[in-house]
Amino acid sequence: MIGRRALLAGVVMAPAVGRAAGGVSFVDGLVGGMRRQLDALPPGPALLASYPDRVANAAFARFAPANDQAAYTYDNALAGLALLAGGHALHAARIADALELAQAHDPNYTDGRLRNAYRAGPVAIPVALPGWWDGAANRWAEDPYQVGSETGPIAWAILLWTALRDAGVNSDRYDDAAGKAADWIVVNCRGAHGFTGGVFGFPPQQDRLTWVSTEQNTDCAVAFGRLGRRAAAAHAAAFVRGMHDPARGLFGAGLTPAGARNGLIAADANLWPYLAGLGDEAVIAPILATLGWPRDRPAGIGFSAASEGVWTEGTAFAALALHLAGDAARAGRFFATVRGEAAPDGALFTTPAKQLATGLRVGPGPDAEIFNYYRVPALAPAAWAALAMLGVNPLGR
Repeated sequence: MIGRRALLAGVVMAPAVGRAAGGVSFVDGLVGGMRRQLDALPPGPALLASYPDRVANAAFARFAPANDQAAYTYDNALAGLALLAGGHALHAARIADALELAQAHDPNYTDGRLRNAYRAGPVAIPVALPGWWDGAANRWAEDPYQVGSETGPIAWAILLWTALRDAGVNSDRYDDAAGKAADWIVVNCRGAHGFTGGVFGFPPQQDRLTWVSTEQNTDCAVAFGRLGRRAAAAHAAAFVRGMHDPARGLFGAGLTPAGARNGLIAADANLWPYLAGLGDEAVIAPILATLGWPRDRPAGIGFSAASEGVWTEGTAFAALALHLAGDAARAGRFFATVRGEAAPDGALFTTPAKQLATGLRVGPGPDAEIFNYYRVPALAPAAWAALAMLGVNPLGR
């Protein structure tokens, strides 16, 4: 039997905040929802739907078909880490096994990459990508982002594999999968400054994403560090540190495709470097002053300066950051906001608002689609909330 100490090897724990700030029963509900969804599937490798309820609301016409039964790699890696932190290594391993199988049997490539998303449910050969029937066009449609491969989600898969490896679960297989994924990032995405975004679109002619992200390089710095790849970790970390603006006390979002500094102020680009040890707690006050919501008494945080409201996922990891910084009072208020977004079966609503702007676009070029969040139940905020309320820092080095 694997003990709790072994289960959490590779995942840095803060003192548990679940009892004080979140309540054990609430955390159990979040992790239990993930377990129940996996238990409802046949045994073996499986991925969880990122949006577990079928999204039929006509107001979300573009969002709904592309995301119905889509299992995003990032979301599932987070869920696996939450299951592991909650003491459910075998459930976490089902997700890790699914990602490993997807990597080894990609429909088009044998180079170690992962796609940004797969079809939710049991994962078998041939590996199924997400998609939907477009009745108007009378054809099967796929989303160009989902079938692409970005640096950050791949790094999060590495974090899951290495956490399980360090817990003694399928050590050799997960270490091998993580190494292949890291190789793909280094070979295909290493730039003069940090690691670029990845690839977008449909094989075989995918577009290279030449922007460089502070958030994704934070992910890479930690993932490479877990693999002992010091040069690659240092390359990513140097980029992140270079994005810090001492005058404002904030991190920029990264570099545009043209190499200019991206002035967008985003929650993950600022708080994740702190969680990863690439910045200090001095970033917390200015980022909450910039993105805190409501403005007069922040009880949550938006995605970016473009947001007019609370982003549940970001509020969860902001609560963890506040807790680690010793600000128990504000952490408690943020956790209360997170608990207020509870959705059926352990999910959390992405935002209290009907729609939340991010300031980002998906894909290259001037016609790239605007990326917004909609008020739907989702896996990622539930996973971050579970990790935060358990006091587990998945980016701790």
